Amino acid sequence: MRAVITVVGKDAVGILAKVSGKCAAYNANVVEVSQSVLQDLFAMIMLVEIKNLSCPLSELGDQMARLGEENGLVIHVMHEDIFNSMHRI
Repeated sequence: MRAVITVVGKDAVGILAKVSGKCAAYNANVVEVSQSVLQDLFAMIMLVEIKNLSCPLSELGDQMARLGEENGLVIHVMHEDIFNSMHRI
């Protein structure tokens, strides 16, 4: 099982480290990362393995949203199945 984490906000040092650190704290293994900086806008998509997650996925989502609020970012966590369903034509 995997989840998709999206991060958007003003670019700053350490965003990737903070988000991946939160993943590690909940035993979510980062499988793939794509990030880009457009002028001063940071955008990142992470694919994380959640089969050994140490909490419910909703709690990880809440913690990531809180991390985002603390750092001026918008962070969303979504189960891969829901993500795929939303983006299937």
